Amino acid sequence: MTTVRLPLFPLNSVLYPGLVLPLNVFEERYRAMMRELLKTPDDEPRRFAVVAIRDGREVAPSVPGMPDQTALPELGPAAGFGTDPAKAFHSVGCIADAATVRERADGSFEVLATGTTRVRLLSVDASGPFLTAELEELPEEPGDEAGALAEGVLRAFRQYQKRLAGARERSLSTGAELPDEPSVVSYLVAAAMMLDTPAKQRLLQAPDTASRLRDELKLLRAETAIIRTLPSLPAADLTRGPTSLN
Repeated sequence: MTTVRLPLFPLNSVLYPGLVLPLNVFEERYRAMMRELLKTPDDEPRRFAVVAIRDGREVAPSVPGMPDQTALPELGPAAGFGTDPAKAFHSVGCIADAATVRERADGSFEVLATGTTRVRLLSVDASGPFLTAELEELPEEPGDEAGALAEGVLRAFRQYQKRLAGARERSLSTGAELPDEPSVVSYLVAAAMMLDTPAKQRLLQAPDTASRLRDELKLLRAETAIIRTLPSLPAADLTRGPTSLN
């Protein structure tokens, strides 16, 4: 078992390997994390782990009434996540490699990172200025018939895209704009589908690529059928996801 200890960045969203993650970092605990990452030599990856929040607040209350009227101020690296932070997070996350970390004049950071490797959360340490975690790296196994499943998922995904765009009579272009490597397909489709966080988390936690693709095929067919029965559904609203405050 390969384990690693990394800074931990909880979010109200799921990060997949190969996907880009932009962050606006303004809370002090995450500013401290970025200052620490900037100490990493330029020729080494600046890595941290992203986990989806199961029960807690992405942004901790900083003053009375913020971010809601009943909130009381909370301080420290585990603010907003209860007395046992590990229980507030989903058990599988993703390592992120911060390619860009830019500090603004006010001390906040603009960060652009990319997901690299799935990890299982083993423990969380809240003793420092920011959360760190002991993590187990999870291999990406192909599973049975991953190639054929990827082809089916891509076909279903194109139909899903077409329905979302409201372009029933217009064919989407094919070929180079979508990948054909099964694991890449599985993560790209998981990120692109309009699903809630628990559903996206289940896809991240799939035991292998083939299992993830099978689940996606079912979801794509079901979602496409729903959209087909709602011709007035505003596609523009569907494609606007919530913006992470951090």
